[in-house]
Amino acid sequence: MPWQRPSTSSAARRPPLLAEMMHQSCGMQPPTIREALARARAKLSSRTSEALLEAEVLLAHVLGQTRAYLYTHPERRLTNTEWRAYEEILHQRVAGQPVAYLLRHREFYGLDFIVDPRVLIPRPETELLVERVLVLTQKDPPAAARWLLADVGTGSGAIAISIAVHRPRALIYAIDLWAAALDVAALNAQRHGVSERVVLLHGDLLEPLPEPVHLVLANLPYLGDESWAALPEEIAQHEPRSALYGGPEGLDLYRRLLLQAPGHLLPHGHLLLEIDPQQALPLKALAAQVFGPPVKTFTWPDLAGHDRVLEIEVP
Repeated sequence: MPWQRPSTSSAARRPPLLAEMMHQSCGMQPPTIREALARARAKLSSRTSEALLEAEVLLAHVLGQTRAYLYTHPERRLTNTEWRAYEEILHQRVAGQPVAYLLRHREFYGLDFIVDPRVLIPRPETELLVERVLVLTQKDPPAAARWLLADVGTGSGAIAISIAVHRPRALIYAIDLWAAALDVAALNAQRHGVSERVVLLHGDLLEPLPEPVHLVLANLPYLGDESWAALPEEIAQHEPRSALYGGPEGLDLYRRLLLQAPGHLLPHGHLLLEIDPQQALPLKALAAQVFGPPVKTFTWPDLAGHDRVLEIEVP
């Protein structure tokens, strides 16, 4: 999905001096922090049940301060420039823009990642995928100097980079079909100092892999028609469809991935896939067809108790 800089209102494009003169001539003043938060909360209440929290987060972002600062300086009056910027970001939020895109970052597995409309916003449930990889890579890699992993559909790079930060002896091939997503992943890898161990590859699923790996992990688009129809408007209209929709049953890409996997996995390799709970049984059946009856499969639940990660241990 091509990235475009968020549009700015005509008011935001006026020279600051002109705006100051207009406010002075009309006897208007920008609000204090307390007043700005009250107005923002009222405006955001139609969009979110966490209107005050979002009002605080967005104002702290505009001011370049912490949320604590807002409560220690409630009578501090915003400048005209700050108030215009806050009004603009509130307008975008009311229109449905996700908070993470407005802030241009999101926390994942204790790390801060750059995100924008080129990539899917990392979800907390995906952290389970990272946790399972870290468990499997606790010991030294079998017959190798380092662990070799492939993160398929890397997007922002959150999964691959989180693993690289916690596993210095891992080399991770981070693959994505969309070059724009890889641009974001490159920024994040550089930000966390793992660019040498997170190798970005442009291509379809496992096709770009230069060598077999111990683990293949993937959070591919897995929403089917029914799940897509039930998506909140904020997600369906603002996050990239290419990172969410996986065909009528949500399994199109995972079927292709499993068929490709035998030629790209080292002996005793593993696949770890984030899935919809209803997809566990058909994917287990397909794994048995692809790898043979001795294949072992496990499902791991997320914090809500839903099967979220499918682990396939290759014979």
